[in-house]
Amino acid sequence: QVQLVESGGGLVQPGGSLRLSCAASGSIFSASFMGWYRQAPGKQRELVGTITNRGSTNYADSVKGRFTISRDNAKNTVYLQMNSLKPEDTAVYYCYELITTVGYWGQGTQVTVSS
Repeated sequence: QVQLVESGGGLVQPGGSLRLSCAASGSIFSASFMGWYRQAPGKQRELVGTITNRGSTNYADSVKGRFTISRDNAKNTVYLQMNSLKPEDTAVYYCYELITTVGYWGQGTQVTVSS
């Protein structure tokens, strides 16, 4: 059974940093395509960025240059380093794992950027 558990969310001031983690289990993590999404109140879930099994990354324009996705296959964990945070980054952040054609979601972790 595939399970994704996010952690690392919280309250941070504008301009601050946070690192989110997503621990995966129940899959061959090193072969998985991983992603981070976010959903702000009243808005649709949107893509933040992705990382392939080989470590290639892509980012939404809104976070490019500020956010970095990485993975540690030995720990079955994917990370989202968020720098220069803005109030508009406030959202629930979700980890996503794609295994062949089936996608799995974590429960989400809240990130609030506010002074």
